[in-house]
Amino acid sequence: MPILKTMSKGKVPVKIYTDEVDHGAMQQLYNISQLPFIHSHVAAMPDVHLGKGATVGSVIPTKGAIIPAAVGVDIGCGMNALRLSIKADDLPDNLHGIRMAIEAAVPVGFAMHKQDRARQSTIRALSGGLDTILRQHKKIYAMQKRPYQTWIRQIGTLGGGNHFIELCLDENDDVWIMLHSGSRGIGNVIGQYFIELAKKDMGQHIVNLPDKELAYFTEGAQHFDDYVYAVEWAQDYAMANRREMMHFIVEALRKKLRKFGITKEAINCHHNYVSYETHFDEKVFVTRKGAIRAGVDELGIIPGSMGAKSFIVRGKGSQQSFCSCSHGAGRKMSRSAAKRQFSQEDVSAQTEGVECRKDKGVIDEIPAAYKDIDKVMDNQHDLVEVLHTLKQVVCVKG
Repeated sequence: MPILKTMSKGKVPVKIYTDEVDHGAMQQLYNISQLPFIHSHVAAMPDVHLGKGATVGSVIPTKGAIIPAAVGVDIGCGMNALRLSIKADDLPDNLHGIRMAIEAAVPVGFAMHKQDRARQSTIRALSGGLDTILRQHKKIYAMQKRPYQTWIRQIGTLGGGNHFIELCLDENDDVWIMLHSGSRGIGNVIGQYFIELAKKDMGQHIVNLPDKELAYFTEGAQHFDDYVYAVEWAQDYAMANRREMMHFIVEALRKKLRKFGITKEAINCHHNYVSYETHFDEKVFVTRKGAIRAGVDELGIIPGSMGAKSFIVRGKGSQQSFCSCSHGAGRKMSRSAAKRQFSQEDVSAQTEGVECRKDKGVIDEIPAAYKDIDKVMDNQHDLVEVLHTLKQVVCVKG
């Protein structure tokens, strides 16, 4: 399906791949389109919805500037999926033990490993970069309790909110492990720090912005290079976090299943990040806030909610979307609204057949709080080709 809506009242157009955009999200898209350094246009994915400062589900190409709040505080948040060599029949009838084994192997929510569990090669690859960041910006050190111990012990942990670990079945009854997580506490404080630093650096000029959350660093300015270095480090950390988590999950499942093997890793991809790319003959910074890269033949993962389908996709390289697609179904309801409208019984009904938490602590993640993933996928068939359709049978949430 082509672009469904174009907003042309800003300095550049906003090309939108859905006809379902609430007023708040439209205002945020307009605000972004007013900035003087946007390249060509802004693209809004089918899962677009209100975010903090910048819209979730937006692709923002910028020349000579980066907006830290558009990247957000869960820098490098994304997905990892691994296809196993086992079939649905190789799983036990009762999957509760599988869920408990995963939860024992991977701390969730605010928890972390009680000791350093990540592979030493992973820690060594990341430690030097963080030392550089903390030497230059000592306030980041003060923002996180025991930062050196925390960042190491949080490698290979899930977090909370909409982060999850799932065991899924595809259309061939192949079993997949799929997970969603980011850069944990250290990425959060790096994000917070630079968002506030951008506001401070802009000084009196911030009053000229449509939203102060859109404060930015310009190339050549004092802290631009520091932010680029820090955000790239946090993105590497998020990638490593997902790899280590997958390693722990595989170890746990090997002990629980008599038959076990790995076919291939599908993808380990970010959907909250910034990268330097060429689009419309210009080198630009592309910020994907709740969007994944979908270049020609690039593999990606588009998850639904905890009771809906997910998809392994191959990109088509659409120029108008800056080689991007949605990062999921996208919320249609705030967390507070979901808690008001739904009950624990609703969670149980909407996650029937899935081994997962069904208590009041996950009401805000109820499937009905999200957009219809089938409609989201239909709205972006020009952007991606579906390779596999997955349905979860186990879901672990923080």
